[in-house]
Amino acid sequence: MSVKNIFAWNVHGTGNIEPGGVVAPDERLSMPITLGIGMQHVIAMFGGVFIVPVIIGFPASTALLFSGIGTMLFLVLTANRVPSYLGSSFAFIAPVAAVAPLPQGQSTLDAGSLAIALGGILITGIALAIIGAIVHFVGAGWIREVMPPVVTGTIVAVIGFNLATTAKNQFTAAPWDAVVTLVTIVLVTVLFRGLVGRLAIVLGVAAGYLFALARGGVDFSNVRHAEWFGLPDFHTPTLTAEVWGLFLPIVLVLVAENVGHIKTVSVMTGTDLDKYMGRALIADGLSTTLAGAGGGTATTTYAENIGVMASSRIYSTAAYWVAAAFAVLLALCPKFGALTASIPPGVLGGAGVVLYGMIGVLGARIWVQNRVNFSASTNLLTAGIGLILGIGDFSLTVGDFSLGAIGVGAFATIIVYHVMRAVSRRRRTDPDLDSASPEQQADGPLLEPTH
Repeated sequence: MSVKNIFAWNVHGTGNIEPGGVVAPDERLSMPITLGIGMQHVIAMFGGVFIVPVIIGFPASTALLFSGIGTMLFLVLTANRVPSYLGSSFAFIAPVAAVAPLPQGQSTLDAGSLAIALGGILITGIALAIIGAIVHFVGAGWIREVMPPVVTGTIVAVIGFNLATTAKNQFTAAPWDAVVTLVTIVLVTVLFRGLVGRLAIVLGVAAGYLFALARGGVDFSNVRHAEWFGLPDFHTPTLTAEVWGLFLPIVLVLVAENVGHIKTVSVMTGTDLDKYMGRALIADGLSTTLAGAGGGTATTTYAENIGVMASSRIYSTAAYWVAAAFAVLLALCPKFGALTASIPPGVLGGAGVVLYGMIGVLGARIWVQNRVNFSASTNLLTAGIGLILGIGDFSLTVGDFSLGAIGVGAFATIIVYHVMRAVSRRRRTDPDLDSASPEQQADGPLLEPTH
């Protein structure tokens, strides 16, 4: 497909959306409507994109810049046929916190710690791109064979619950700030639906920030001195094999998220997008690699933007170009980056309790949606062993190579599952691993997209 054809959207009807109408990925509406839908995608992705760098101490403007650039790269490599926004990945919070913990009372990492974390992000992006190339030429069937729902659900749960200590440390730094943030998030989620409900995290952080401001707990000195326009802060990575064991297991989650995203969008649009699965993985891998090379957070496909498409029934990739362009423009405002960096630790702790808990429970949701049969000993032990190893913060060190709790939990989950399955099949014990039929298991989504 030529570049000219990639950027040639068909105008949908008269350029307006009729009641009940559906706008396909290769179509667009009139420019004012396209801009409006694009801004909806900006609002949907913004909370996740900026909260991740703030929590781990990365420069928020830099993360936003690579998020926009990564989305553009994704759209080009998937020939503008897979509507998706690449935002900051929550899966990397745990390994970054392990190798570069944010010092108590500080909002940003020092250059050395940040460089080490970026090295881990970069190597994970390369690994994801390699897997994408394999999927492109071989197919994706082997992914589900290696990572069935009981495995992916356990790994996602481990990532979320492993962060409980991080949330506690931030929470106790300023408990009242954290409580105000947490209560606001809960109330907004319960009381509101639609767009406001989707922005519960952002509104909770805003409420906690204002409370901290009222009691004098916010330092505005960097905000006052920051320029309105300028390039964000770029940083170079430090590659050290000692931390690779902490980061590389996350590639399993990124694969699952991308595959789940492709499957979900295929169902929504009524189009088989499996042929773009390898390209999507390559694009996300390259986007993450690029972010790691320059100082941004790792990226992944965002479920929030799927919500916008589900409500509007507008799947036009033109709207995603609008969102990506706006992200790049906003990243060129250093004052915005300084403002996000001034968010107090207690506020982040309140948000962290919600976010980390949600990530953990998403793992359980994968089990439920795929009807994993926990009366089967193989599934029960696979999940149980992986969870305890990950949540209990077990680690493994061999020479200079170190494998953190998430890595230990992830690889143990995969190994236990496949060893037990092989033995049980050979001896014909515990054969019923899934309550769903083989046909349902083959057709169902590997994993709903999360971040």
